[in-house]
Amino acid sequence: MQVILLEKIVNLGGLGDVVRVKDGFARNFLIPQRKARRATDAAIAEFEAKRAELEKAAAEKLAAAQAQGEKLAGATVEVSQKAGVDGRLFGSVTNFDIAEALGKKGFAVEKAQVRLPNGPLKIVGEHPVSVALHTDVVVDVTIAVKGEQA
Repeated sequence: MQVILLEKIVNLGGLGDVVRVKDGFARNFLIPQRKARRATDAAIAEFEAKRAELEKAAAEKLAAAQAQGEKLAGATVEVSQKAGVDGRLFGSVTNFDIAEALGKKGFAVEKAQVRLPNGPLKIVGEHPVSVALHTDVVVDVTIAVKGEQA
């Protein structure tokens, strides 16, 4: 299925690109999330008429993400979990826990934006984590996992 992208999508294309994707990806993700529209002649004409305002909105989103990224860059966040004597956690620190801790510090971050390259954190200590605020803005944050004795 051919779709017009209404925003930049990683590994797919930028705003206004007409790309061919699998039918299920378009029907189940891109179109319901309002990230794309079917590439019909009417939709292409309508997109061209609205291109300027869509580009302006995309630029504003990027500027807001860059401003938040500058504040967030290099931040250290402490998360406490119950741990054993050897420093291993009984549970784990997930992207939800990290997003919640960042929210308490005043940063509006969703759990889907937190990137844990090696999976959930299961050891006490400091761990580098990436936060993708925008497709073009990825910030590194340090998570300090503190162990509470059970």
